[in-house]
Amino acid sequence: MTNRLDGASSAYLQSAAHQPVAWYPWGDAAFAAARAADQPILLDIGAVWCHWCHVMDGESYENPALAELLNQHYVCIKVDRDERPDVDARYQRAVQAMTGQGGWPLTAILTPDGEVFYGGTYFPPEDRYGRPGFRAVLEQVRAFWREHRARALEQAAALRRAIASRADQASPGVLSPGAMLAAERAILGEADAAWGGFGTEPKFPHPGAIQWLMGRWADGGSSQLRLVAEDALRAMTNGGIHDQVAGGFHRYSVDRQWIIPHFEKMSYDNSELLRVYAGAAALFDDAEHAEVARGIVRWVREVLADPAGGYGTSQDADIGLDDDGSYFTWTREEMARVLTAEELAVAERRFGLGTAGVMPHGPARNVLFVAQGVAEIAPGMGGAVGEIERVLASAIAKLAAARATRRPVPAVDRSRYTSWNAMMASAMLRAAPILKDPWAREHAIKTLTWLRDGLPVVLPSDGLLPHSPAGATGLLEDQVHAADAAVDAFETTGDAAWLEWAMALMDAVWRDHWDPVEGGCFDVARARGGEGLLDSRLKPIQDAPVPSSNGVAGIVLGRLHAHTGADQWGRRHQAIVEAFAARAPSLGLYASTWLLAADWLLNPVAHLVVTGPVDDATATELHRLALAAALPRRVVRRLVPGQSPEGLPPELRSLLDRGDQPRGYLCIGTRCLAPAEDPAVWRETIGQALGRFQS
Repeated sequence: MTNRLDGASSAYLQSAAHQPVAWYPWGDAAFAAARAADQPILLDIGAVWCHWCHVMDGESYENPALAELLNQHYVCIKVDRDERPDVDARYQRAVQAMTGQGGWPLTAILTPDGEVFYGGTYFPPEDRYGRPGFRAVLEQVRAFWREHRARALEQAAALRRAIASRADQASPGVLSPGAMLAAERAILGEADAAWGGFGTEPKFPHPGAIQWLMGRWADGGSSQLRLVAEDALRAMTNGGIHDQVAGGFHRYSVDRQWIIPHFEKMSYDNSELLRVYAGAAALFDDAEHAEVARGIVRWVREVLADPAGGYGTSQDADIGLDDDGSYFTWTREEMARVLTAEELAVAERRFGLGTAGVMPHGPARNVLFVAQGVAEIAPGMGGAVGEIERVLASAIAKLAAARATRRPVPAVDRSRYTSWNAMMASAMLRAAPILKDPWAREHAIKTLTWLRDGLPVVLPSDGLLPHSPAGATGLLEDQVHAADAAVDAFETTGDAAWLEWAMALMDAVWRDHWDPVEGGCFDVARARGGEGLLDSRLKPIQDAPVPSSNGVAGIVLGRLHAHTGADQWGRRHQAIVEAFAARAPSLGLYASTWLLAADWLLNPVAHLVVTGPVDDATATELHRLALAAALPRRVVRRLVPGQSPEGLPPELRSLLDRGDQPRGYLCIGTRCLAPAEDPAVWRETIGQALGRFQS
């Protein structure tokens, strides 16, 4: 027995295809059915990686009696928040405005026209956890709709007005260094000096904020900027949020110490953490940060990546409703069956078995976190540091092999979403030259080639990318992340077709998303409508949960202006940054992507140009070093003999010869350093430039 979700492209919807609820996917048919029956709509928004979504599925939507109640008195719609971020963004706002909280699963009761008049998140089947039972809620809402229709409609209309008043986050203003300083103080004020990162619990990574602090320090800022950034990175590295066995990061930590995570692993978290850890490895010349970045790449390669190009979206936390991260956690007895006595003794100390990583609902199981460094373990074990490192490496390799082969593996969502694929490809291209990883580079180019050439555009004349081959269309996040990654591909390959694609995407963004009256970009194209709240207009500037699309657009426009020198990109860059300048700095931590875009507007750009023949080994190494440079706001250009230096600043063009010889050129704003022909000298030149920023 299956319902209307049978054959859906979404893994989350597929998981509900067998349920006795007569689910509709989001679409016109569901709303037409609700209007025809004059029934309210039950909207369930969740995700395949969401533990409590599956719990509610198992407890309520797979319950025949509850399904009968729903089928008789409601029209039911199920939405995958990853597949339809536009739907999720609007209904999350509505439920948050009504209840003060949101999250997944999101449970909303709508009028037949899609207006919200009741909502919440997880509901147990009966009263429990201080929450009302789902059956009682459904009966009460049904009675309210039948007996107090006017009040329900009035409540829905009031809620829509409240949402509309908060939808446009644009707040035009004049950008100033003082605003950046205020934002810096706000972010530093959120720093957790005791445990690293920001805030208390739950703890989220905030990689954009870390990246911005690193850039501020590299620009000559205070030592506190570096301290807070590195404290956050090292705390996450050592915590249970970091998969100590196989690499990569879980979504967030429920505790302040970063030890007990929610175990799902998301593509979008790991792409941005890869970017920031690789950047920190280059900026601080830190081998530990580089090793963490390699672990992210390894996890992506082994779990998410399609060899032909493209990345999946996530790996589940659990393998069943009663599971709580058992794939990722360990008992001492499980370790003892895999490790030698010496390896077990080292692993116990390293990972703090029986201490802070004990699972709250399963005290025999342990989240692995770094309780002791190797230098702390060695004296008590009577061994040298090098020997303890060897034993620990052997233990981790055995644990990884045992976990992968002896345990049921949490499901991986193989769906490919344009924005998330572009984010990962961009991060891989940024990390590859730093880590000297050719796989990361080549796979990212394959992925971007698929996005550019393999995805159907919404309309051939529009050039807009869909969210997925069968998903939503006209989403801002897909266009701007693809454009950002395309600029990375241009810098990596020197192929101007990538830059042309980035410019075409941003032209489409300006045509279809830009608000010429109030400024800022709408999250969906102007011409695209939709049922329910989809006709509302949002201009997001906060990073939640992915980097702000308006912020990313600003970064891309700044990069295009630096690469081409064309006034249109500079004007658009200034316009989109200033569209939010009155409010965004006060958001601090939650507007980090916008802050990065503003940084491109306020401060000088570093141009790194490498010349020389295509296959010349010296030119190739000079190019790699340029791509690995930790300079703030850097753009890289690879020129081969006969290629035009069009778009480069005049001070740089005046230095270039015919480009026949392998040579590196570096200018910061209008100041240029001496060209370098030797990779060692070029590395010193880049270091000298960083010193100039810091001075």
